[in-house]
Formats: sequence, structure tokens, C-alpha cells
Amino acid sequence: MLETWEELNIENVAGWVASATMIFGGVVPFIPQCREIKRKGDTEGFSLYVCLTLLIANTLRILFWFGRHFELPLLFQSILMIATMFFMIRVCVNIRSKQQITKQKDRVFTDFDTKFFWKWTDFQSYVDFMLLFAFVGTVMMYLLIDIPIFVESIGLLALLTEAMLGLPQFIRNFINKSTEGMSIAMVIMWTMGDTFKTCYFIQRSAPVQFQICGVLQILIDLTILAQVHLYRNNILLIRSSGRID
Repeated sequence: MLETWEELNIENVAGWVASATMIFGGVVPFIPQCREIKRKGDTEGFSLYVCLTLLIANTLRILFWFGRHFELPLLFQSILMIATMFFMIRVCVNIRSKQQITKQKDRVFTDFDTKFFWKWTDFQSYVDFMLLFAFVGTVMMYLLIDIPIFVESIGLLALLTEAMLGLPQFIRNFINKSTEGMSIAMVIMWTMGDTFKTCYFIQRSAPVQFQICGVLQILIDLTILAQVHLYRNNILLIRSSGRID
């Protein structure tokens, strides 16, 4: 009986630890990236489209929860991730504002100029866009919540969007032919977190959308790590040029 009780306690502790890791583990990789941005006073190496991807994905995941309840830690993770992404956006917007030598025209969401989508100069515009997106999504979920294929499609879209998390960073690295300014620690943590997360999904029998997209995320993470190796000489050249100047 004592052994059984101890086994149950160990399982409970392990379950709490796994749940806490799921909730907080997703935001940890952004700590080194945020510190890197503040240290350099430059946002060049970080793509704000990473924030857009995670905001869209986690908003859709929350809507999916109302149509098909999944584990609460995954829901809490989405709420915390949304708050973290808004914090990252605020940091980047403030630093970009300080970088301006001459005052440029403000670009805001209410201009409805597609050329400057997600390139706005004020933090409130990012909040306004996500509020509008969440409102439209909530209305659609309310009206169509009894249609299983719609609910499942929202879940799949949420997880596919999240699986594309690293894609904006990959594209930015590819265009620049460099990973300078990107926190390698962030990507390593992404990879470790996504591996843990995928195992968690499989072990907890989460909806199949979670499992498939978890594997896809790991593959994209590994591709970005490959860029670090591929462009390592370019980084050295950039840093050497900086020293010469």
C-alpha cells in the first residue's frame, strides 16, 4: 500500500511538473532574445512576424478550446504566450522609435495600408488588430460551434499556424544570409521545448492536430539551427566589417 501511495505521489508530482513546463516553457525561449534586443538596442535580427504567428495561433487555439475542450495547461499556455508576444512587440516598437534619427510618418492600423501591415509605428495598432481578429473569430465560433468540421478546422489551423512559428525567422535569415542578431539560445530552447511538447501531446493523447504540428515545428527548428552553421562565416565577415568601420 505504501509503495502504491508513493508511486501515486510521484506520478502526481511528475504530472504537475509537466503541466507547469507546458505553461511556462513556451515563453522561456524569448527571454534571451529580449535580452539580446535590449543589449544591442537593435531589433534587426528578430522578426516581428514571429509574434504575429504566435498571436494568431494562440488566439485560434483558445477559440478551439470552446469548441472542443482540451487540457487546461494548454489553454493557460496560450493565454501566457499572448501576453508575452505583446510584451515583445512593445519592446521592439520602443527600440525602433528610439533608433529613428529623423521623425518619420507614423504608420497605424487604422490607415488600412496593406504595405505597412504589421510594420506599424505604435504599439496600440498591434493590439487593435488582434482585438479585431479575436472579435471576428469569437463571433464565427459562436455561430458555428455546433458544426464539428468547422471546430476541427479551427484547431488544425491554430496548430498549423503555430507550427510555422520559425518560418518568419527562417525567411529573414535566408534573405540576410546571416543569423546575426538572432538569439541562438532562443532557437535551441524552441527545439527542446517543441520536442518536450510533442512528447507531451502524444503521452496525453491530445487531439491529433497537436501531435502532427508538433513534429512539423521540430523540423523547422532544426532547419533554423542548420542556418546557424551554414551562415557562420557570413557572421564573422559582418563582425569584421563592423570592427573595421
